[in-house]
Amino acid sequence: MNIRKIDDRFATTGQVRPEDVAQLAQDGYVAIVCARPDNEEPGQPAFAAIAREAEKHGMKAVHIPITGAPSAAQVDRFEEAMETIDGPVLGYCRSGARSAALYSSIGQ
Repeated sequence: MNIRKIDDRFATTGQVRPEDVAQLAQDGYVAIVCARPDNEEPGQPAFAAIAREAEKHGMKAVHIPITGAPSAAQVDRFEEAMETIDGPVLGYCRSGARSAALYSSIGQ
């Protein structure tokens, strides 16, 4: 996994797998935000599997599936989620780009 730290609050990466979650929790992430729709490509783990694993490790998991640029409703949902999370958040999608776009859209 190639994690790109944007700031102390948010980082992005490509696809997270259930077996990655324990290490993410150990690294200090308290939440995962998935910007990737389920079944976007073959072999992609379902968000529910990631969320179950996150819960086992005391992490919050939020699914805001995005195709293209984030909509105002998706940005609002992301902002609301971020307000309830105290600590570092990892956003993921196929490459990390949609997660970064979502984070850069808050407050605008």
